[in-house]
Amino acid sequence: MAFLADVLSRVKPSATIAMTQKARELKASGVDVISLSVGEPDFDTPEHIKQAAIEAIHRNETRYPPVSGIVPLREAIARKFKRENGLDYKPSQTIVATGGKQVLYNALLATLNPGDEVVIPRPYWVSYPEMVGLCGGTPVFAETRMEEGFKLRADELERVLTPKTKWIILNSPSNPSGAAYTREEMKALTDVLMRYPDVHVLTDDIYEHLTYGDFEFVTPAGVEPGLYERTLTMNGVSKGYAMTGWRIGYAAGPETLIKAMDFVQGQQTSGATTVAQWAAVAALEGPQDHLATFRAAFQKRRDLVVSMLNQTNGLTCPTPEGAFYVYPSCADVIGKRTESGKAIETDEDFVTELLMAEGVAAVHGSAFGLGPNLRISYATSDATLEEACRRIQRFCGSLR
Repeated sequence: MAFLADVLSRVKPSATIAMTQKARELKASGVDVISLSVGEPDFDTPEHIKQAAIEAIHRNETRYPPVSGIVPLREAIARKFKRENGLDYKPSQTIVATGGKQVLYNALLATLNPGDEVVIPRPYWVSYPEMVGLCGGTPVFAETRMEEGFKLRADELERVLTPKTKWIILNSPSNPSGAAYTREEMKALTDVLMRYPDVHVLTDDIYEHLTYGDFEFVTPAGVEPGLYERTLTMNGVSKGYAMTGWRIGYAAGPETLIKAMDFVQGQQTSGATTVAQWAAVAALEGPQDHLATFRAAFQKRRDLVVSMLNQTNGLTCPTPEGAFYVYPSCADVIGKRTESGKAIETDEDFVTELLMAEGVAAVHGSAFGLGPNLRISYATSDATLEEACRRIQRFCGSLR
């Protein structure tokens, strides 16, 4: 009798974690590695947030929290959604979890039955289809094109919806492409969804605060109030507040769904770390000045990387609206060979040989469902990015 569950054979490991680990191992062995594979701001958590955590410890806020989150944080989340997104939620319609990933997983676990379909636009964050599979559902992929900014079109959404569709997952700004939907683009999608009353919307807004220029962030239930009762709006403090290791994600949605997620989480992890929750209260309720600083730095880095990659033989790099990733195509180098004679037949070959030859770690686009591309994170210093892009240029220039 096999010991491990059959479901594990249907789930792939995270390519982003795998590449980051490979880069760590090479670095530990003495190789000069620049890792552009991890989705993590390089900024420190703002001081007032750290201080709030310290004060919480001194107040002995170290007991088990309620499963759905401490009341002050759920109240702060409700105020955040009203203030920033124009969405009215009661604290009882909110939930706190150990990172945004747990919010998504619990929502799917609480709602999917075998045969239920979840529409996921490509390219997608690597965990979406794997979560759907683990929870017994079937991922159905909707196509996007680089020429259209990797954004889902209304006609393509309509094409993939079926009577079995239970959810669509929308992520704007996107990991891995950085694409973000304007109000008009989002309205085109919500207009389609209004014709399918049994389809629910799971929106991943984790990069909300990282959009550039004059871009205005929008979220589906804010664009189309008619979707309010069937939308779960997920967010968190990891990206905009440089709090990845604090592990706090949150969401708001229909109270019946929130209660079901609370039920699942109660038998899984219970509540998120109490001290981190008090830090998250300070993040949402305290000064927001750092966001402008983060955005200015990331926009400068984005422009630097896009410019240098578009000057690289064989790469084409669109300019994304948000997040801290670019998603260049490497189609023009497929079929070429490295100086050692290794054939570049896939985008995975490209990133593997780039790491070996130049010590630059990126993630192959096929891991995100759409290639031949690669995802590069620009969440590191300007000097590091310049050096990494020079190495990428040198590597591409050496291909024959």
